[in-house]
Order: sequence, then structure tokens, then C-alpha cells
Amino acid sequence: MIKCICVAAALLLAGGLATARFGAALRQPAVTTRDGSLVTLNRYVREPTPDIVLVGSSVTWRLKEEYFSLPRVRNLALAGGSPVTGLEIVAKQARLPKTVLVETNVLSREPDGALIERFSHGAGAEAPLLRPVRTAVAAYETWNHAPPDPAQARAERDRLLGQPPSTFDNRVYLDRTVEQMNEGDPTVPARANAIRLRQLIEELQRRGARVFLTEIPFAPEIADSRFVRMTGAIIHEAFPDRALWLPIDPPRSELRWADGVHLDERSALIVVRSIESALTERGAARRP
Repeated sequence: MIKCICVAAALLLAGGLATARFGAALRQPAVTTRDGSLVTLNRYVREPTPDIVLVGSSVTWRLKEEYFSLPRVRNLALAGGSPVTGLEIVAKQARLPKTVLVETNVLSREPDGALIERFSHGAGAEAPLLRPVRTAVAAYETWNHAPPDPAQARAERDRLLGQPPSTFDNRVYLDRTVEQMNEGDPTVPARANAIRLRQLIEELQRRGARVFLTEIPFAPEIADSRFVRMTGAIIHEAFPDRALWLPIDPPRSELRWADGVHLDERSALIVVRSIESALTERGAARRP
């Protein structure tokens, strides 16, 4: 018992020192789990508001922040989640980003009410007693998994673009995914999400943010599936104004998908380049 008390006291002391040294809102790296999503959202509500925010599902999550050459980009896409969740959280903050990109590929999932409530109006802060401990953990994680600096990120982008397209045979995964996406009916949840997206977009626009809808490229077999065709028809019917859509037109012959749905790293970078080009043409971003 004495040893446990001593260890706990030492941990709290270390956490207190870390808090004093780094502050209570130390940036923590994002990973692929739900905990990583919580870390990403924590970063968003605590740090200065970025210029560009992406919301969506795991389809957009693959577009890593370090792939962007534009500054101040934050990716709030949630693996297994709905774009409505991220957009609700963005809309509930006191300060808005200049530009918000909303992925429309996956609209069959309900918004995560628990996440929205937790991060409404800058919520999501941990109890004061735990803050020193979390700050100490953040200090270690930041040191151990520090994000690449601009030079490293640029070198990684150059390395990926210098590679040829992947020759990985994804047919077994693609066939399974196509079969799944030809089942079920996304009509009811997709229409409900489209209505909520319209409400949120109008609110963000009234407050001065620019909002664009995006469709991340799928493999042709996936794009022709029942799920994608029905979802696409619903969202385009709900948002017929082409000025609201950000055209993403990368060279399709260069794109590869691990499973037909999720882009591989090189392809994700190519799509990011197309997004940046489209944003620049729309005057929604400036090159550094």
C-alpha cells in the first residue's frame, strides 16, 4: 500500500511538473482508434482555430494532415463515424474555421450524440485532478510520436509521389466490399443526415464560414454499388447547387485502394493535391 501511494504521488508530481512546463492543453498525436478521435477533438477545441477543417468518415480520415502543403489544416474525420458528428462539433464552437470540407461518401450512420455533447462549446476537458496525469502522458506521447516538421512532411510527400502506383491485388477485399455495399437500404438515414447537414451548413454560412461538399473517389466497382448510387442521388438532390461542391478530379489511373473504399497513402496524397488545387481556384485557400 505504501509503495502504491508513493508511486501515485510521484506520478502526480511528474504530471504537475509537466503541466507547469508545457501547459494543460499540450497537443497529443492522433491515432486510428476511438481514443485517437477523442485526442483529435480535444486538440481542436483547445488549440487555435485552424483555417481549414475536414469532417467525414474513415474515407476522409486517410487524408492525413501532413499530406497538406496548405497551412493550418485539421482533419476531424472519424473512423466509423458520420460527417454530421464532426460538423455539429465545429458548429458548436465559438470560433469557426474559414473553410469546412464535408465528405458525403458515407451518410448511413447516425451522428454520435455522446461525442457532440462532450465537445460542445469547448467541452471535453478532463477533471482537474486528472489534468496533470494527462499532461504528463501527452508530454511523453508528443516526444515519442512527434508529428513531422514541415521539412520532414515535404520529404515524405516527395517520397510517396516518387513511387509508382501500388501493384497490390485487392480483389478479394474488393469483391467482399462490393457484396456488402449492394445490400441494405441507406435511404432513411441518408435523408435524415442530408437534412441535418443542410441546417448546419446554413448556420455555418450565416456565421461567415465557407462550406464545401466533397466526394472522395472510390474504386469504380464501389462507385457503381447500390449503396453509393443511392447515397449519391440523395445528397445531390438535397444539394443541387454546384457552387457548394468542391470538384475533386485527380488522375484516376494513379489511384489505388486497399479495399476499394479506402485510398492507400500515395493515392490519398494525390487526392489531397487535387483538393488543394480546387480550394485555391475557389479562393478558399492560399499557398504558403
